[in-house]
This record gives sequence, C-alpha cells and structure tokens, in this order.
Amino acid sequence: MPTSRTGRPPVQRAARRPALARTPHDNPAGRFVTRARRAWDRPLTAYYLILGGSLLITVLGLVMVYSASQITALQLSLPGSYFFRKQFLAAVIGGVLMLVASRMPVKLHRALAYPMLAGAVFLMALVQVPGIGVEINGNQNWISLGGSFQIQPSEFGKLALVLWGADLLARKQDKRLLTQWKHMLVPLVPAAFMLLGLIMLGGDMGTAIILTAILFGLLWLAGAPTRLFVGVLSVALAIGFILIKTSPNRMSRLACIGATEPGPHDTCWQAVHGIYALASGGFFGSGLGASVEKWGQLPEAHTDFIFAITGEELGLAGTLSVLALFAALGYAGIRVAGRTENPFVRYAAGGVTTWITAQAVINVGAVLGLLPIAGVPLPLFSYGGSALLPTMFAVGLLIAFARDDPAARAALAMRQPRFGRKRAAVRGSAGAAGPRRWNTMRRRASAARSSGER
Repeated sequence: MPTSRTGRPPVQRAARRPALARTPHDNPAGRFVTRARRAWDRPLTAYYLILGGSLLITVLGLVMVYSASQITALQLSLPGSYFFRKQFLAAVIGGVLMLVASRMPVKLHRALAYPMLAGAVFLMALVQVPGIGVEINGNQNWISLGGSFQIQPSEFGKLALVLWGADLLARKQDKRLLTQWKHMLVPLVPAAFMLLGLIMLGGDMGTAIILTAILFGLLWLAGAPTRLFVGVLSVALAIGFILIKTSPNRMSRLACIGATEPGPHDTCWQAVHGIYALASGGFFGSGLGASVEKWGQLPEAHTDFIFAITGEELGLAGTLSVLALFAALGYAGIRVAGRTENPFVRYAAGGVTTWITAQAVINVGAVLGLLPIAGVPLPLFSYGGSALLPTMFAVGLLIAFARDDPAARAALAMRQPRFGRKRAAVRGSAGAAGPRRWNTMRRRASAARSSGER
C-alpha cells in the first residue's frame, strides 16, 4: 500500500458524481418564467388586472390633471386646483358607479340596455335644441347643468351602444339567427348609424370614430363574414372621407400628421408643441410640475394632450408606464371575453375593451403625430367628468364579468381573512373541548412550581 511522505496512508477521496444536466426549470430565469406563467393563468388574474390597472390609471390621471391644469386655471382667473377638484369629484362619483356596476348581476345589466339607449338618444337629440345645447371649440355636443357643470351625452352613447348591442346579439345567438346576414346587421347597424348621425350633427368626429370602432368590434365578435365586414367598413370609410373632405378644419388636422413645424397660420401649432413636450422630457422627465409647454404653449394640456405633459414631466418611463397599464387592461378585457360561455358577457366585455383600447390608441397616436388630432380624451386619464363617469361604469362591467367566471367565483369564495379563520378555528376547538381557558403567565408559573422547579 503506497504511503505519503509523512508515513501516513493517503486519504481515500470519494469519487465525484457526474454533474447532472440542468433543465430549464432549474435555473433562476426558468423558475421565474414558470412562476410568472402560473400566476398569469390564475383565475383572478383578469380581476386584479382590471381593478388595479384602472385604479392606477385614474390616480395617475388625477395627479397629471392637477399638474397640467394649474396654469390654465390661473389664466382664467380661477384657483389653481379648480380643474383638479372637479375631476376629483367626478372620480369619486365614478368610483361609486364602478362599485355598483361590479356588484350588479348580469341580468340587471341586460335590463338596463334599452333604457340606457333611449336615454342616450333623447339627450343627444336634446343637444341640438337651441338654448339647451352648448357649443365648445366648434362642436355642439354639450348640455349645461348650471354653473360650470356640463355633460356630453355622446360619451354615454358609447356605453349605451355596448350594452344594447351585446344584449341584441346575445338574444339573436340564443335563437340561432346570427347565421343570417340580415339579422346580424338589422337593427344593430341602423341604430349605430342613428347615434353617429346625432353625434355628427354637433361636429364631433372623434367620438364618431370611437362609436364606429365599437360597432365593428361587436360585428367581429359576432362572427361577421369577411364580405359583410368589408362592406360595412367600406361604407363607413366612404362616409368618413366625405365628412373630412367637406370640412377645412378636418383637412387641416389630417395635414398635420408628422408635422415638425407649425406651418402657415400656425395650423399645426398643437401637434408640433405636443412633440416638443415629449422630446424635452427625456428618459425620466423634467420633474412633476416642471413642464414648460403647459405655460400657454400647448393648447388643451390637461384634456386631449395630457399625455404630452406626462411625457415632459415624467419622461419616457412615465409614458411607457401609462401604456403598460392600458395594455394590461386591454389584455384582461380580452381574456374575460375569451373565457366566458355567456354570449352577453363576451359581447359586452369585447365592446368595452374595444372602446377603451381604440380611444387610447387614437389619443396617443395624435399626440405622437401618427394620427390626426381627433379631439378625444385619454380614457380614465384626461380631464373631463362626462368621459370619466361612463368609462368607470364600463370598467365596473368588466370587473363584474371577471368575478362572474366560475373559477374566479370559487377562488373568491375561498379567500377569507386570516384573522377570521383563526377566530373560527379557536371557537370550534372551544366548542368541542368545553369552556375556553386562557394560558396566562400566572398559570404557567404555578404549573412550573408543581413540578418541583423553582
């Protein structure tokens, strides 16, 4: 037996085991991806995304409305927090509406479809009555409620079309009538064109585009054939082309796409200064409240172009955060619409998701100079109570639909406060073993002495 230099036998070392090949789930990145997928596939994921995303967008919107509207309020000889207080009041009322809508059963939502459509049509027709309708920025789409409070009935027309269209298509699907093109178009398309006509009487092209997007979203969810879909789209594009071609104001907005200079007579002033605001923000912005463009350079800084002020003060990080929240909200809406077996829920969730997503894309695209300025606010974010109230009610619809999923209902039923579970367990043990005895320090001390320990 060989020995070492010290005369001791050499130490026998255990043979090394061959290294096992790591699977993708063994490394940290693989485990993170697996956990993320599991969390993403949980029944309550859509519920939390809708609730959390909408609340975050609304709160961040309140902050930006306060920052972007101060200078405008002071220029109008109003308190600096004037627009913020009105928006905060609308957010509180909208929060109540969202809570009520999220707790309402689906049957009650369907029962509200026809009354809401009739009320929206009545108010939209009332706008055109002289002395009642109010004209703002060239569009007569407002009704004065007294003082500084006004409502825009066309915003409630979006919600009415979603509910009524979803109820109509669901009833026709139950009767197996959607396979016939006449039943798919009538009376959905004529009713939508009636709403579009009332909106266009006031000159609000932006709201008409959103309403058209909702109509096509409902038709797509109903499984409209390609020929039928293309035919209705062609008619809508032709009507839109005529309306744009016959209006110099709309033609000038179309000419400002991608503009880098204000142009003659400053026709592209708003579009160009929106780009200036985004460009000067950099990655992390100039700081909350430190915007330069809101000092009279950028019109509608707290309404249609609040996204530009967000980019100037919060930078690229802030704008990407807002876009990520809208993307999460849109994904959750699509998930609710895709996983339900209820036709009304599928159509209503798809209509609300189309509404919010299309309006966000049109607003952001106009600020970025990629689309013409349509004059639509950023949902849940821009100033305007008339737009905030129906949108928050629509978000409440999505929350109600997400809670109505059988798997989500079971998961919510299993969730109880830990404190409540502990108390229930203690009560159960006390009831089984007799009266409850408290293990106090005195009782523990006496027990120690009786055992002989001092």
